[in-house]
Amino acid sequence: MKIFQGVRPLDYVLATVLSAAGVLLMLLNIIDGDDPSLVHPVSTTSWLIVPAFLLVTVPILWRRRNVLAVVAVTVAATAAHVLAFGWLTRCGVVLPLSAALAYAVARFSRTRRDHLLGLTGVLALQVIMLTRDASAGLIDALPVAVVPAALFYGIGLLVQNRVSKRQSAAVQRVTV
Repeated sequence: MKIFQGVRPLDYVLATVLSAAGVLLMLLNIIDGDDPSLVHPVSTTSWLIVPAFLLVTVPILWRRRNVLAVVAVTVAATAAHVLAFGWLTRCGVVLPLSAALAYAVARFSRTRRDHLLGLTGVLALQVIMLTRDASAGLIDALPVAVVPAALFYGIGLLVQNRVSKRQSAAVQRVTV
């Protein structure tokens, strides 16, 4: 199918792992919603939080095709989830997702503007999620969230630079 054109096996693995972790985390919200150790009580234990959270995790499947669209859809889905369901623990999945998106921005963005927009979206994702996270507060967790995203962005830049150099060398060998 054309919708899956350009999606590689690792993309399926990444989306599946994040989605499975998201389902598990949402189930834990339903089961342990009254846990007194939470920073804030869970707002809802509705089963609707599970399929709705998949809208947050599944878009990373298409990161190679249009990373800015993936970041935008992920931010919008997270904002909708936060608005619809309020206080839940989301940080355990959204923070690793934000790091994976930061890596994808470094690897698949074409222009400096795209890098800036993508990183702004990743930061917005973290802020939106942390505003109503039952396990982590915005002020305490944001510095901890930004560091892995920055690290993965840097790794993505290194990988992209190596790929670009290899491609340039291959083109030079062909033209000589």
